[in-house]
Amino acid sequence: MANINITNLTFAYDGSYDNVFEGVSLQLDTDWKLGFIGRNGRGKTTLLSLLMGRYEYSGEINSPCEFDYFPFEVDDETLDTLGVIESIAPNAERWEINREISLLGVAEDALGRAFATLSNGERTKVLLAGLFLKENNFLLIDEPTNHLDLAARETICEYLKSKKSFILVSHDRNLLDNCINHVLSINKANIEVQRGNFSSWLVNKERQDNHELAENERLQKDIKKLNEAAKRTANWSDKLEKTKYGTKNSGLRPDRGFIGHKSAKMMKRSKAIEGRQQSAIEEKSGLLKNIESVDNLKISPLVHHAENLIVLDNISIFYGEKIVSEDVSFTVKQGQRISLGGRNGCGKSSLLKLICGENNSHGGNNSRGGNNSHGGNNSRGGNNSRGGNISYTGGLKMASGLKISYVPQDTSALSGSLSDYAREHGADESLFKAILRKLDFSRVQLEKDMAVFSAGQKKKVLIARSLCEKAHLYIWDEPLNFIDVLSRMQIEQLLLAYAPTMIFVEHDGVFGERIATGWVGI
Repeated sequence: MANINITNLTFAYDGSYDNVFEGVSLQLDTDWKLGFIGRNGRGKTTLLSLLMGRYEYSGEINSPCEFDYFPFEVDDETLDTLGVIESIAPNAERWEINREISLLGVAEDALGRAFATLSNGERTKVLLAGLFLKENNFLLIDEPTNHLDLAARETICEYLKSKKSFILVSHDRNLLDNCINHVLSINKANIEVQRGNFSSWLVNKERQDNHELAENERLQKDIKKLNEAAKRTANWSDKLEKTKYGTKNSGLRPDRGFIGHKSAKMMKRSKAIEGRQQSAIEEKSGLLKNIESVDNLKISPLVHHAENLIVLDNISIFYGEKIVSEDVSFTVKQGQRISLGGRNGCGKSSLLKLICGENNSHGGNNSRGGNNSHGGNNSRGGNNSRGGNISYTGGLKMASGLKISYVPQDTSALSGSLSDYAREHGADESLFKAILRKLDFSRVQLEKDMAVFSAGQKKKVLIARSLCEKAHLYIWDEPLNFIDVLSRMQIEQLLLAYAPTMIFVEHDGVFGERIATGWVGI
């Protein structure tokens, strides 16, 4: 057993007046499988980078081991996969490499293929295998399951369960519940470590939050009562003091000594009450600092006169001569929330873009039953990643006048001010920023260039814009990538409360189970 000791760590990025960390002290055991959680933009990736020695900081970080970081940067993707693994772990034996990729479900023949030809899931698995082959190093894993399908996530979860120790940044509740034994959380006011998995951490947090809210309410009532008592006692003391200098009463002079003594006792009592009041105020000031803001979100879905909003009949999608999905048929009825499932690369995103009318060319009859109206400008997050128009065959029928709000996967095009973005997309700026505030954006963050936002914050921008749009149908493509767990739970509550008609692709299994009313495999 050995410890990673962090002492009085303070760090701010160059040119920033805001400290990301200030006076942080932690002790982490290198035998732990540590899940690292916290709201977007609070510094999870920054802390991993500090452990890697990438930035200058004040304070101390002392570690008995070297660190490796996932995702690992591959300089030359034309290398075969075996060469990439050997460049990461040069001392690994071939049988060890075969063992690791077998555990991750990667075929042995992939070792002879160029790394550039691997899918996202295969790349993730190969890099994890290579990094874990460096057995004397401590692995820092930053969101390994983004963009991966459910089967790939389950494979990586099983793989991490078999490993001894690591720090894992993830917002995937299933992954966190099944492969960690400690939680490191960046809270609003501090950073702390707890034994257990995500679910046990959440139960403890809810219990602590409820206790603090109850204590806060009790102390507010006590402070109010003490304030009233202090005022009454002070008034009595003042009135009694004034009688020392009054006129004769029934021919007798007031006993100034007695009155002064009694007045002093009442003033002392008043001071004692004030002291108790101050103690209660100080105790109250120590509460609620880590209560997360999880205000309810709102959405404004429109009701369409038609029951069937979209009908797909034997749709097949092509890029050039390559077919990416074949003979897909389903109907989206008003009020349904359809989850599209399937392996990575099977054409789910292409199907969503087709429905949204992006770069489409049709190779057969297409019955739409009316024009597709988006009800405003859509941010599609960039060009089609496959680099061409979507060609398709089959029937696509859409209800007349259908208004669609679309959230794409890609956030790379986001830059500039939030105010300009809201104006560009016809969103009410006040509502747009109010939604972002509910999703844990600070007021300072609202004034920054979107280019400096974290990946999760950029995704929240796209979701907030969609929530501002009045639409008959909401189409969201992997909306939860990089988004923190508490925000995921807010979004779940919103969708369950307002029940908009949706088609979505999302590999967070918990989200799909709670939100989907139907599932379509591609």
